[in-house]
Amino acid sequence: MKSEKIRNSTPAELQHQERELNDQLFKLKFQMKMGQTESLKKIHQLRKDIARIKTVKREQELAGATTGTEKK
Repeated sequence: MKSEKIRNSTPAELQHQERELNDQLFKLKFQMKMGQTESLKKIHQLRKDIARIKTVKREQELAGATTGTEKK
């Protein structure tokens, strides 16, 4: 997933994407424990995508906090 695409998303879309990726990661980890798959590359990529989304969410949160607390 591209960072530019993530940065152009709304906070609601980011929350939805993060939830979906976490679900996929859980399923892949479960399959791996059961011996049904060995897709370490996919797990690694999902973890990176989740981290990107969390980073952008935090940046947006901080940007909103700094613009809302201006001194007079």
